[in-house]
Amino acid sequence: MSEAEGYPGVGRVLVIIPTYNEADNVRGITDRVRAAVPAVDILVADDNSPDGTGAIADELAEADDHIFVLHRAGKEGLGAAYKAGFQWAKDKGYDAVVELDADGSHAPEELTSLLDALRDHDAVLGTRYIPGGSVHNWPMRRLLLSRGGNIYIRMALGMPFKDATGGYRAYRLSVLDKIEVGTIASTGYSFQVEMAWRAYRQGFRMIEVPITFTEREHGVSKMSGNIFKEQLLRVTIWGVQARKQDLLNLLNRKPRQGSTWP
Repeated sequence: MSEAEGYPGVGRVLVIIPTYNEADNVRGITDRVRAAVPAVDILVADDNSPDGTGAIADELAEADDHIFVLHRAGKEGLGAAYKAGFQWAKDKGYDAVVELDADGSHAPEELTSLLDALRDHDAVLGTRYIPGGSVHNWPMRRLLLSRGGNIYIRMALGMPFKDATGGYRAYRLSVLDKIEVGTIASTGYSFQVEMAWRAYRQGFRMIEVPITFTEREHGVSKMSGNIFKEQLLRVTIWGVQARKQDLLNLLNRKPRQGSTWP
């Protein structure tokens, strides 16, 4: 398969990079993606950044026909930016999408690991908390919050994933259609959990691959305590709803002929 036809075994791939005030980072991250995997395209989804990120992205797109820009009206959250990017990918006929942070915390040099795994799976989660994965330059408090939050998510939702909150991922477009991504209510970082949760409940082939996460060097992190609390609240609600539904399905299941159940 030639570069024009996409990534071997996967097809046409769009790397979506949401941005808000990432003027110091957007040029470097797009350069690294283009160098690491020349066969993929890039969509910068900019939320009308006041620092000129969108204008820089336009310059990059003018110089490289693998880079595109989606200008959005304003800051509406990570989930809204990704949903807009997913729709753009669907409209343009891509086969797969990748979520990638603009701040350099996700290494584009590891993108081939995600795409290679996608050949035999429907969704690939880049994971910090399995052998081979790592986190750099985080304070211990934030690391403990992240790891503790993921333990709670596994317990509440019954998912096996060690890192359901990570934002470095690859999905086939068929997954996004099946899970009705446009109806996802989450807009912040809980968007990542809900994406994985819906895909898992639908029975898609999913796998985790190790990644190296490095805290940003430029700009300001969008994570806050309120975002973390919102995430845990949503997870609790989803877990309760799922258990109720599973119980109803069990009670309504017809026994096999000759069975005395219940």
